[in-house]
Order: sequence, then structure tokens, then C-alpha cells
Amino acid sequence: MAGAWIAVASAEHVRRGRAGGFMQVCHGKAAPLRRIRPGDRVAYYSPTEVFRGPGRLQAFTAVGTAHGGEPYQVDMGGGFHPFRRDVTWLDAAGEAPIQPLLGTLGFTAGVRNWGYQLRFGLFAVDPADLDLIAEAMGTRFPG
Repeated sequence: MAGAWIAVASAEHVRRGRAGGFMQVCHGKAAPLRRIRPGDRVAYYSPTEVFRGPGRLQAFTAVGTAHGGEPYQVDMGGGFHPFRRDVTWLDAAGEAPIQPLLGTLGFTAGVRNWGYQLRFGLFAVDPADLDLIAEAMGTRFPG
């Protein structure tokens, strides 16, 4: 069975990845991306609209399926060379706030400090959580 992952980034950064067909996590580190396998499903959670910006968003902002191949490095200028992995993002997905899902997602249900694991930037979840997130975003995974 395909794996399921939650990645964490600002909505602004997630939108760049959706437009370019890629994901990038943990400030561009390769190791976390190597844990994702082709066919694994990924949802992005965005705590904020803008990286280090004021105010909270606390919503899922993208959902998709990882492509094959290894993470690859790109030159973004200014000495920044992050690693990325290609993803097919579900175009129909809208943003979905996490608050209404807290009682139903496996990684948050009954967990008082549910936000703690989001600090890791990428973590595995039960595949059923990805189905719930996709549904809340108004879409579903093919198949």
C-alpha cells in the first residue's frame, strides 16, 4: 500500500510547488524527501499564509501523489540549492482548515498537543487521513 505523508510549509511556498509540480520540505533538505516513495500520497499543511509572516492559516493547502525518481537539487540563486521531489497535485483541491478535522484525523484525534509533530516538517500518517483531507479539500485520489 502507498504511504501517506503530511508536509508542512507556508501557503505561499506550497503554491509555488503546486505551480511547478514539485514539493520541497525542511528548508530544502534531501533526507526527508528520500523517505517518500513513488505513488505515496502527500498533503501539505500550512500554518501560515507567508513564511515567518504574522497570523495563522492552519489549513491543508495541497494534496497529491509523488512521482518516481530520487529527489533532485535546484539552484534558486543566492547560494540556496534545495532538494525537490516531483508531485502530481490534485488541481481540484481547495484549501481546508484543520480545525473541523481535529476529531477525525488519526494523528490529531484525542491528542491535546496535536501541533507538536508538525514541527518536524514531514511525517507519516495513516492513509485514511489523506482520504479525509482530500475530501475536506473537495477532491479525491484517483483509483
